[in-house]
Amino acid sequence: MTDFSKSSASPGGCQGCKNKGAPDMNFAFAFQPIVDLRDQTTFAHEALVRGVNGEGALSVLEQVDDQNRYRFDQLCRVRAISTAAQLGMTEYLSINFLPNAVYRPELCIRSTLEAARAHGFPLDRLIFEAVEGEYVEKNSHLTNILREYREFGFKTAIDDFGAGYSGLNLLADFQPDLIKLDMALVRDIHLDRVRQTIVRNVVNMCRELGVEVIAEGIEDAQERDFLADCGIYLMQGYWFAKPAFKSLAQIPTGAWLKR
Repeated sequence: MTDFSKSSASPGGCQGCKNKGAPDMNFAFAFQPIVDLRDQTTFAHEALVRGVNGEGALSVLEQVDDQNRYRFDQLCRVRAISTAAQLGMTEYLSINFLPNAVYRPELCIRSTLEAARAHGFPLDRLIFEAVEGEYVEKNSHLTNILREYREFGFKTAIDDFGAGYSGLNLLADFQPDLIKLDMALVRDIHLDRVRQTIVRNVVNMCRELGVEVIAEGIEDAQERDFLADCGIYLMQGYWFAKPAFKSLAQIPTGAWLKR
């Protein structure tokens, strides 16, 4: 579930690299679990931007502009990792990133690597989610970032799949470890034949490509059960837990029970 707004900045230059000395932005994180129905465990926690007192993401994102986008993206990674380590997270940590804030991924990833080493957070427990809805001038820029991140040992994911500018073209150019179905496809899917057909075919396609599907925005047991019947076992949404501010949410027993 993305916490980032659309950006029109061009990836053609790393203007943010010139602004490393920009003042730090004040923000914190809430963490929402991504669960695995197969063994009723938490697969990962997604880091979601919040204000320092738990204010919504918009209170932070409206401060982001062309001048501080790089700095913000870098701070998000570092603070998400440090907070996850402080909370004793052992599951995957999923971090949204802004493709337009990355010029050369092998250079822009340095602070992430340093933070992981400093806090003892395993690199192979990091997932980087590319926001499909964010405008990127060329798919090649985004796929280059994703390939570089995979080389570093990170898992890669396309967020909000089915809701953005790239869609199947992006998936044709790069097959990530995970895709997250946009919640608009998930909402009331048990009642909507068209959405059912679309999701079933996405699941079958991803199975052939070796990509695992996450359904986000699950709000009731009927959505959960229909998607599980389609072969989707990784899920995220209020049905399981709301984002927990500066903490790791617990999944209530009732979230797993069949209705």
